[in-house]
Amino acid sequence: MKKLFHLLLMALLGLSYIVVPTSSAKAEGMDDLIISEYVEGSSYNKALEIYNGTGESVDLSDYTMELYTNGNTNPQYTFPMSGELSDGEVYVLTHSSAGDELQAIADVNSTVTNFNGDDVVVLKNDNGAVDSIGQIGATEEFGKDLTLVRKAEVITGDRDPENAFQVREEWDTYNKDTFEYLGSYEMPEEEEADLQTVVDARQTEEGTTVRVEGVVTAAFEAGGQTNLYIQDETAGIIVRAPGLNIHPGDRVQAQGETSDYYGMAQLLTSSASVEVIESDAGIPQPEVVDSSQFSPSNGEEVEGEFVQVNHVEITDKNQHGEFTAKDEKGTFLIQPQNEEMLNVGDTFEQVKGVVDYSFNEYKLIPRTESDLIEEVFAVTADPEAGAVVQGTEVALDTAEPDATIHYTTDGSEPTAESRKYEFPIVITKDTTVKAVVVRANGDTSKVAVFSYTALKALDDVEIHDIQGASHTSPYEGEQVKGVEGIVTKLDGNNGFYIQSLTPDDDIATSEGIYVYKRSSGLETGDVVSVTGKVTEWREEGYYDAADLLTTQISASEVSVVSSNHPLPDPVVIGVDREQPTEVVEDDQMESFDPTTDGLDFYESLEGMLIELPEPKVTGPVKYDELPVYVETKEDQGFTRAGGLLISPEDYNPERMLIDVDGFDVKAKTGDYFDDSITGVVSYDYSNYKIRVAGDLPELQDGNTKRESAKLKGLKPKMTVATYNMENFHAGTDPEKVQRIAESMVENLNTPDVVGLVEVQDNNGPTDDGTVQANESYQTLIDAIVEAGGPEYEYTDIAPLDKADGGQPGGNIRVGFIYNPERVALTDKPSGDAVTAVDVDEDGLTLNPGRIDPLNEAFEDSRKSVAAEFEFNGEKVVVVANHFNSKGGDGALFGSEHPIVLGSEVQRQKQAKVLNDFVEKVEDRMDNSNVVVLGDLNDFEFSAPVQTLKGDVLTNMMEELPEEERYTYIYQGNSQVLDHILVSNHMAKRTKVETININSDFSEADGRASDHDPVLAQIHLK
Repeated sequence: MKKLFHLLLMALLGLSYIVVPTSSAKAEGMDDLIISEYVEGSSYNKALEIYNGTGESVDLSDYTMELYTNGNTNPQYTFPMSGELSDGEVYVLTHSSAGDELQAIADVNSTVTNFNGDDVVVLKNDNGAVDSIGQIGATEEFGKDLTLVRKAEVITGDRDPENAFQVREEWDTYNKDTFEYLGSYEMPEEEEADLQTVVDARQTEEGTTVRVEGVVTAAFEAGGQTNLYIQDETAGIIVRAPGLNIHPGDRVQAQGETSDYYGMAQLLTSSASVEVIESDAGIPQPEVVDSSQFSPSNGEEVEGEFVQVNHVEITDKNQHGEFTAKDEKGTFLIQPQNEEMLNVGDTFEQVKGVVDYSFNEYKLIPRTESDLIEEVFAVTADPEAGAVVQGTEVALDTAEPDATIHYTTDGSEPTAESRKYEFPIVITKDTTVKAVVVRANGDTSKVAVFSYTALKALDDVEIHDIQGASHTSPYEGEQVKGVEGIVTKLDGNNGFYIQSLTPDDDIATSEGIYVYKRSSGLETGDVVSVTGKVTEWREEGYYDAADLLTTQISASEVSVVSSNHPLPDPVVIGVDREQPTEVVEDDQMESFDPTTDGLDFYESLEGMLIELPEPKVTGPVKYDELPVYVETKEDQGFTRAGGLLISPEDYNPERMLIDVDGFDVKAKTGDYFDDSITGVVSYDYSNYKIRVAGDLPELQDGNTKRESAKLKGLKPKMTVATYNMENFHAGTDPEKVQRIAESMVENLNTPDVVGLVEVQDNNGPTDDGTVQANESYQTLIDAIVEAGGPEYEYTDIAPLDKADGGQPGGNIRVGFIYNPERVALTDKPSGDAVTAVDVDEDGLTLNPGRIDPLNEAFEDSRKSVAAEFEFNGEKVVVVANHFNSKGGDGALFGSEHPIVLGSEVQRQKQAKVLNDFVEKVEDRMDNSNVVVLGDLNDFEFSAPVQTLKGDVLTNMMEELPEEERYTYIYQGNSQVLDHILVSNHMAKRTKVETININSDFSEADGRASDHDPVLAQIHLK
């Protein structure tokens, strides 16, 4: 609609274009509308252009535009279009906040242009998709910071928005904020500049339009664009453009504007302005240089060129991933694309690569590992070894000049008389290639050995072949054809699970697999044939988690072979397969052991139907996950409710998580099913999950009851408790407030002092600068009185705003409530958020006071608070704690083994600070009595808790009977996070109880927090 305006605008701006009137040629054979341009510019500069080349006017009210964001499979925005679009005209949609330049071209503003470079756009009419950009359900960034213009030869839209989207096949790509082509289907063509040498182009003023020709020596992706290193006989230069599909060895001509990127000469252009004039022309021999030619004065001569340095040793590595290399003339920098390519101490006879310039330094960038040549007089292979698909070609190579390679494949030792290598070796069966290099004088290198396992052909694979005995498919990235299986479970409209009808005898290879194919129209019991790409898909999870990947087929074609078949019998856990019940992973994933390692056991069943006979519940539902188990080891530790206890050697790989999304399940530890659960093994959020197939059997009541304390405060005995109340504030739901208050009275027997954890400021997560929590404490105190308890008083120290972690705006902290009828807070000045409490012979110098609050150990974490109480004339120092969380640690069923406990470092520091403080109290204070309590976010056997205990404290949790030793349940594992420790001399006069009233239960069963309180009774002198 805006074509005439746009052409006039170009004329007025004096743009040096020749308008090429090829629309009729482009439109020939076009039977419907297409999306002709896509703009993903800066800020809100987003636009779409639709073109009518059908030969007649089109009623736009028959069409809608849909936007699918963030990998969602349902549209977030749908825009019904209106009006009439004449033949040869375009219709432009822009964002309502786009700049004036786009608004001048726009026909309409629409929310469907509120896209990012990974969001999918679909043009539809009553018959379905007419055209699309991107792949529904995928999150690949195909269009970030780009303008895409449809290639002239494209006359039919992409009508399958669920298939893989390849920008290069149908689109020319232009740099961010390229708007000049929008509003007209007729593309202007730049006047062709005179061809000149690279060295002459490098010497032009920045911004000059030049045309050069050269051979590509390297291609790297950077910032969503491709950097082509090209060179001719005179020099080298980077040609930078988005969407290039050009390879080293191709001879190209490129036209664009010269640019100086922090001193590095570049030619900025688009994919439409880079032409391959000869494919596989051959990469020129590298220029042999030494370290001196990377100096500031010499580097310009080789910048952008393909070079070689001889006799190199790697001596150092900096924080930027750059390696210092040394040759006989001095040192220079190497910056590999992958830091794992190099290690300090490596030596190479030759290192090849292209010369880059950044941050005032010339650097060598190796293109691949083959540029790092440890030994010249030797044979290398690509691929080097391992499992390869039948028909794979193995290329042998040597860096030795004027030499030949000779090889054998029959196991014999190669000699100069063996077969001469002239063409790639085709692998059709398991093959060991042995090869030598032979010089002209007859010298022979040592024998290189490359062993290959031949995988079945891509059109002859079964599901177990694709899965393999591994966490990653040997067919990853390959297009498999005609994979047959029976549909065992549908995944809504996104895909389905299939299982082989011709299983092998290897328990290590799963017979099931997930197939991604939207709107398949299949039913369970259908036998299907699937063609598509094998991928390792990252399922839903936390963005920073090191998760395992799920093997799946992204199907391009699914056909029904036959229907209404009975499903295969599920694998019955405990009957057909025995679970590992102690080891999750013990070999750093170097071997695949499904009979001994839980991680490998579930992988060997990925995508398969399994049956859990009469599973028992080992924790309440959280995040739609119900933890259960079927079998355990003989000496498994259980809680009194029937939950699974962890130990240093056993994190219970037998517990399984049932996905109960869509089921109304209210479970508590100890409940059970008296019938089997059947489901498919899947994975997300760092755990294997069982997706229920069919109905969930009725849950049976295990009769687990909430505990009440036996201990109580007596005249000579003081009671102290710790209670994590899970983000408690004045506005907390009254029902939760009542539950906590009643538990203080009825379950904990109104302790004399309670160390409260997770107290928020008065308005909770509202982020308005509030830090005081007086109303939060008073809300709890009033509720305790109403529940029949005493009128407690409170003490705490307000944190600085947003300085202590936790829920944003909540200003979480630890504090105390205490019964003034039984104990007194000694009369001393109160501390503040930044002042550290000290100790003298009279006890604390501040009451309460924070312990070393400015220490790095407490950065972005709750600060520990010490308070001094008096009971029957005896002083007791009580320290409340909430150590930093375990967030960010590796998961039991994640991809990192051994598990990385990154958060433990800070807890270890916090524990050391606390231990030092306790030692100070013991050394300086007369008749000291110390109680350390709170949520330490770690187990009784963990390094931080052991550090805290040291030689001065006794952890009373270790004195409990095993079945009582838990305060928290995480993914079905019962564990201690909340602790009470006392001075060693108090231990024999202290008793402790865990009051399990929360962790085993759902809210429907009375849960008020995710932690259980702990109560101690202390008989002071």
